Amino acid sequence: MKSRKLTMGQAIVQFLTQQYVERDGEETAFFAGMFGIFGHGNVAGIGQALHQYSDSFRFFQTRNEQSMVHTAAAYAKMSNRLSTIACTSSIGPGATNMLTAAAGATINRLPVLLFPGDIFSTRLVAPVLQQLESPNSQDISVNDCFKPISRYWDRINRPEQIITALPEAMRVLTSQVDTGTVTLALPQDVQAEAYPYPEQLFEKRVYTIGRPRPDTKLLNTAIEWISKSKKPIIIAGGGVIYSDATEHLAKLVEKTGIPVGETFAGKGSLNYDHPNNLGSIGATGTPGANILAREADLVIAIGTRLSDFTTASKTAFQNPDVRFININIAEFDAAKHSALPLVADAQVTLTELIDALENYKVDRNYTDRISIFKEEWEEEVERLYRINHHPLPAQSEVIGVVNDFSRPEDVVVCAAGSLPGDLHKLWRTRNPKQFHLEYGYSCMGYEIAGGLGIKMADPTRDVYVLVGDGSYLMLAQEIITSIQEDYKLIIVLINNNGHSSIGGLSRATGAEGFATRFRYRDPDSGELHGDFLPVDLAANAKSLGANVIETTTVQSLKSALQEARDAETTTVVTIDVDYDVGVPQYESWWDVPVAEVSDVDSAKEAYEEYIVAKQKERYFL
Repeated sequence: MKSRKLTMGQAIVQFLTQQYVERDGEETAFFAGMFGIFGHGNVAGIGQALHQYSDSFRFFQTRNEQSMVHTAAAYAKMSNRLSTIACTSSIGPGATNMLTAAAGATINRLPVLLFPGDIFSTRLVAPVLQQLESPNSQDISVNDCFKPISRYWDRINRPEQIITALPEAMRVLTSQVDTGTVTLALPQDVQAEAYPYPEQLFEKRVYTIGRPRPDTKLLNTAIEWISKSKKPIIIAGGGVIYSDATEHLAKLVEKTGIPVGETFAGKGSLNYDHPNNLGSIGATGTPGANILAREADLVIAIGTRLSDFTTASKTAFQNPDVRFININIAEFDAAKHSALPLVADAQVTLTELIDALENYKVDRNYTDRISIFKEEWEEEVERLYRINHHPLPAQSEVIGVVNDFSRPEDVVVCAAGSLPGDLHKLWRTRNPKQFHLEYGYSCMGYEIAGGLGIKMADPTRDVYVLVGDGSYLMLAQEIITSIQEDYKLIIVLINNNGHSSIGGLSRATGAEGFATRFRYRDPDSGELHGDFLPVDLAANAKSLGANVIETTTVQSLKSALQEARDAETTTVVTIDVDYDVGVPQYESWWDVPVAEVSDVDSAKEAYEEYIVAKQKERYFL
């Protein structure tokens, strides 16, 4: 057997360059490169290898380990999970900085490959700088924290161990069911050790992303259920988009007349103006989607995890005879709500349903109700887009301006605060990839890093990062990376001097918005009731190298967006909005527990309302 003597770091980089995936006859390199920040835990191993092979494998310098994993996850999502970017860090804080984003990638079922540096495998030099010591075991480091949030985890204590570890990592990363974070902890001494690796390890490998069919018997049962249904509704999740099944969904609903409600990940499954698209569903849903979900006798969930926002904390479906059909590539998700599980690819399954439901159509009364709900919702969106609030505009007006200005091929990205819920309701999606929300983890700070990943995956699209001041202050540094790599972002920075989403939730639960505004501490009361903090967000963005345009009105925002589109570099457009003006909830609820006992009247009142609302929660057995 021929071999090649390489360091383990060199062997890893050479292996990554030869990994490909194929779906529907189209082949794609699985790794577009590697992000990293170097320290003593990886500079002489992976770092040396990346330098040696810099002409064949792209390295991207980044500013924060958490943000580079966010960027890799966003890249993977934009690529329908057919490509990603690996990430390397030093040991200690560099490694643990990746934990938050690693959890997000696993929760959102997005492939990311992490190479955190680790302590010496020989244990001779110990404790090294940044090493966690344990009196119970010497086989432990901070990288053990990745175990519960990784879909595959390994510590590579000998250079030859990657011969079996790397193929296992690829098995998980390319799995439509098991994908998420893969962590290979690399002791810093082993990274630099040489070994005669077999040449076969570096041969090109192509992983086929299949389209499994549903079980025939279960599919026939599903067809029977749908054929007998009087009030069916479809919940379109992210799996519709990942499967490239949006056109198939459109054909099915046009043939049958079944209405569709979209999850956060599934928004864009149908264009907003499709007659059967009732918009968002669940806790941040539209009236039509939530009313029809409440009445539905059959719920067809496609490619969704059925999270609490989608099910309105299991209050959304109130028909006592409701049944569920779950079309999902993952058996775990397909079985939720005691559903009829069609464990299969969404595109293939929809194709078979289209052929089988030749003679099924919902009745005229149901179709008329769908049309009325659709028309009424578009009127409500128009009202919120043009509410004309003074002296500060409402956040919904800002969303309206950006939506009206952006093109169908452009992308809006967001993750946390009050913006995601407002966007879920109000954004008029005109392209399956136009709406990019990280809401499985709803991680503050994802927005700018995520926007960078989207732009890297498809540089032809303009990317609009909508971010509130709270999230911006968490993680804005990748503005620098976007400028360094010439990936222009348009960042709309919306300031309301606080955490308005949690402020509203705090008031709803009786805590009166406690500690959700960015104010000085009052020296007399000892509370955070003083003047607003003098944070200059525009100056901060300028200091990171961005082109900055400050706006104060909706009209000036429109002009600024044109200027930002014409600019050659990342541009931050700032605008202040009214903290207290939000978008209503519609026919929905979200379970956030309220204090059962309290001395505060507002908390007492909130608890009384809570116990009434909670009675609608249901088990589906």
